[in-house]
Amino acid sequence: MLNLLLEPLGYEFMRNAIAIGVVVGILCPVVGTYLIVQRMALLGDVIAETVIPGMAIAYFFRLNLLAGAFISGICSTLLIAWIRANSRIKVDGAMAIICSSFFALGILLISVLRTNIDLEALLFGDILGVRVTDVQRTAIVAVIVLVLIKLFYKELLFYTFDRQGAQALGLPVNFIYFGLLAAVTLTIISSLQIVGVILVVSLLICPGITAYLLVKQLHQMMWLGSLIGVVSTVSGMYLSYYFDIPSGPAIVLVTFAFFLLAFLFSPSQGLLTRPEYTQHYAWFLKPFRSKYSKPK
Repeated sequence: MLNLLLEPLGYEFMRNAIAIGVVVGILCPVVGTYLIVQRMALLGDVIAETVIPGMAIAYFFRLNLLAGAFISGICSTLLIAWIRANSRIKVDGAMAIICSSFFALGILLISVLRTNIDLEALLFGDILGVRVTDVQRTAIVAVIVLVLIKLFYKELLFYTFDRQGAQALGLPVNFIYFGLLAAVTLTIISSLQIVGVILVVSLLICPGITAYLLVKQLHQMMWLGSLIGVVSTVSGMYLSYYFDIPSGPAIVLVTFAFFLLAFLFSPSQGLLTRPEYTQHYAWFLKPFRSKYSKPK
């Protein structure tokens, strides 16, 4: 058993992959918790797909890819807010328009500018290609985002649950909003190399949603979501190693497995633990209860 755990660690690419997976597994659920509570989960998917044009342009002009992706992601969210404020279009419609348009523009720029960006790795991740410098850069981003969340936790908590009340008390709600968008964008950019554009929203949202079914308070969601995120990324990497399957999808499917368990068996919100469910299927459960129950 111990050999099964230690064997993959003998390879540098596995050590780097697990290290960056742990960092992102902590960061994504913490930031994603705010999106879940504010019912903005789809915003993560939008930002993930709208960073591609910025990366293509940055690569063509030999600029920093992360900077290009960050600018592109922020511009997309500002454009969504502008369309929503100046038309009758609802936020979901604005998201759909901007998401599809930026994604198409990104693919077009990659082709027209003839960049060497690996489209498959961008869409589905390439965690096995992570280098030590990638781990260090991601760790720095994670520390900055997590420290800022810790410092402004009370303000973010107030804004999350009562934006109008926060505004009435004089809190800079617009600044908090754009700060949250910046944190989400940085988190997504840091996660792209692990699971790619298509699957990043799962790592951002799924651990937090799972924690939401098990606990009630925001800080508990963050802690439990981070634990689920770390276990999912590490487990996904080991499954990828031993069964020779893609790492990104393996990580995402592990997170979904945790969600499915919580959805079915959560003590307070599980489908199979609800009183109406147990009463409805009492006829089915009765033989098992009588067979395995202890005599009084």
